[in-house]
Order: sequence, then structure tokens, then C-alpha cells
Amino acid sequence: MKKTFVSLVLAMMMVLTLLSGCGGDGGSSTPAPAPAPTGDGGASTPAPETPAGSDASGKVMLYSSMQEDQLVAIKEGFEKKYPGITMEYYFAGTSKVVTKISTEAQAGHVDADVIWVGDAADYVSFKENNILQPYTSPELDGGAIDKAYVDPDGYYTAGRLVGVGIAYNTASVKPEEAPKTWAELLDPKWNDQLVMSDPGTAGTTKYWMNAMMCSEKYGKDYMQKLHDNGCRLESGTTATHNQLAASAYQVGVCLDYVSANLIAEGSPIAFIYPEETVSIASPIGLVKDCNNEENGKLLYDFILSKEGQEILVANNLVSVRTDVTQSVDLTTIPSFLECDMAKLAADSDANLTDFNSIWGL
Repeated sequence: MKKTFVSLVLAMMMVLTLLSGCGGDGGSSTPAPAPAPTGDGGASTPAPETPAGSDASGKVMLYSSMQEDQLVAIKEGFEKKYPGITMEYYFAGTSKVVTKISTEAQAGHVDADVIWVGDAADYVSFKENNILQPYTSPELDGGAIDKAYVDPDGYYTAGRLVGVGIAYNTASVKPEEAPKTWAELLDPKWNDQLVMSDPGTAGTTKYWMNAMMCSEKYGKDYMQKLHDNGCRLESGTTATHNQLAASAYQVGVCLDYVSANLIAEGSPIAFIYPEETVSIASPIGLVKDCNNEENGKLLYDFILSKEGQEILVANNLVSVRTDVTQSVDLTTIPSFLECDMAKLAADSDANLTDFNSIWGL
């Protein structure tokens, strides 16, 4: 395993481990109100002794902020393995998914069986607000998934790894001219040619914004300068990348796997892992008292399985497993942004408020 990949894994593993110790800080810009935990002690819910196979039936519901192409790929793989189960899903930007969860929790029941959104900090809120139940997947046996990817109380596990970096339109920007650092996005030559997703709607961008604002090197001052250099906001991740590919902008704060999908389709964009790339471990969680608990466990297990992770890799995502060959050239990542994850979770609400103030939202 290459040294750079080891560094990537270690950097991303820190997210779940440190966030799990953030206590009741909320960690989410949209906390999901629900009854306080009843003191069940976080005891792990054991997996079924006899895993369901071809005789499993019914349905399972996934709420996710992933791209629909990736969800469809998971659905096809899961339903092929369990032909008696129909996998349904609701997908939208993270803020809409979290709002849906919050609304349903207030009404007394979350209709999802499994939750999978981009901002790991949201799971602190889900856990504290009794949205999730602990579950230990049998896929954690054998060591292919490091225990550092798992919440110590068993409430969630990283299901994919995402890199936030810089993308540019190859029709208007030459490779040698493209920005290679976050600081280079502040160059006046990119004035009014910059784009990013609104962190109020996109969980992965919210995580990037929090990581940058919690950094002594960048902070609120960097966001002000980015705004002053004419950085525009798009409503969601898909819109940001599509607008960049359509030459509406020249450069943007983008995701590695979404950019890779567009590149594979022939779009004129390229992606760069900049110095101090921001890495995100995106978790999955089993909903407490869900409608289809056993099928939810099967989906949870499938996502973490080698088979499920290979489906994600085939769709340009980075796997959490060490026994899966990655499709992303991780040797191109020069370094990672170091940040205090506990501070990131604690300051999330204030950071988003400051960001919205800068952009006049």
C-alpha cells in the first residue's frame, strides 16, 4: 500500500473517531429534534445469527445525499443479491435530507431504515437525538475495515471516502494555469469565475467550509476573501459541477468522485487534489425502530461488504476497505488539511452563520 494512501486513510479515520467524542455539541447546522436518549448504554445490536439470503423479502428505505447514479448502482447490486427485497431511496442535498429526518422525528417516526449523508458531523446530532440505533456489522470482522472508521458506541460506520479539491474547465483553463492550492483561488484572475456549492444545502461542502474556518491558517478571513473574489454559490453539488462543465465558470471547489463521473462522460473538466486536501469519511447509520430493521441491516452490511465497496469504486468513490483496489490515483494527493474535529463539530452552527453573513444569505 502506497504511503500516500496510508496517509489518506489515517486522515479520514480521524473524522469518525474524534467526532464521536464531541458530546452534545450538536455538530449539525440542522439538528434533528427528537426525545433525548433513554440511557440504553449504546449496547451493540447483534447481527442476525443466520444471515438472510435469497428468502429475504420486503423492502428497505435509504435516505442519502449521494449522487443518484451511485445509489442506482448500489440498488442494482443489492437487489441482485437479495431479489426478494426492493431497495427504495430518497435522495437530495444533505440539508434537505436532514430536514426530512428532523420533520419525521418530530412527528414521532423516521421512515428511513438507513441514513447516508455527506457531513460526518451530522451523525453526532443523529446519535445525540436518538435517531440511530447501534449496530455491529459482521463486515467489521476480519480487519478489512479499520475500527477507527466506526463510532465507538457502534452508531455509525464510514461507508465511503470523499476528497474535496479544485476542479477547472479544460476548455478555458490550461493545466499549468490551474490553481493548485486554496490560496491560489484568491488570485484576481479568477474573479467572478469561481463556483462552489452552498454549504447550507450540500453536506460535503459544509464539511469543507467548517474545516477551512476551523483552521488557523484560513478561518473566516479566507471565506471573506473568497467571497470578495467573486465566488458564486450553486444550490447543490450536482449544479456546481454541471455549471463548471458547461463553462459557466472556470474553477470551483469540487468533489473528486463527482468530477470523475463527469470526466468519464466526456465533460471538459479536470480535478486537482490541492495542497491540504480536505478529506471526508461519509458514514452510514441504522435508524432506531425502523420499519424494516433486518433488511436495513442487510443493506448496511452490503454497503460495507467487498462487493458493495467494489460497486462504489467502479463509480469513482474511494473505498473504506483495505482489500479493495482503488480506482482513484491517490498518489496525486500532496497533503491534507489538519483540523481539530471536535472544534469543527462544536463550531458548525456558528461557522455557517458567519458564512451566510459573508454571502448575504
